Amino acid sequence: MRSAAAQAPTDHASKYLQQLCKHWQHNLAVVFTPEHGTVTFPRDARGAEWATDALVTFDAGPGALSVRIDASSDEHLEAMKGVVARHLDRFAFREAPLAFDWQRS
Repeated sequence: MRSAAAQAPTDHASKYLQQLCKHWQHNLAVVFTPEHGTVTFPRDARGAEWATDALVTFDAGPGALSVRIDASSDEHLEAMKGVVARHLDRFAFREAPLAFDWQRS
């Protein structure tokens, strides 16, 4: 597994976490509270070009939304970074683009 984590500075972390999880729960396996959420992207997700699942974890804190992505390959990890950033920026349009300081784990 390849992993990366980032902090996206925002005062609306819980709001964005919930909006994003509600958005994805229609098609993906999602579990969330106002403070924590996980989204599993299956190998057959729409438009997916990878062979195994990916897990995205969100944690809402004061002043930032923490995001962690666990993926099967470097290519998958990079693709998921883009998916997460684009979707979050849609919900955070008033302060987009959010700054992600991705760090490999």
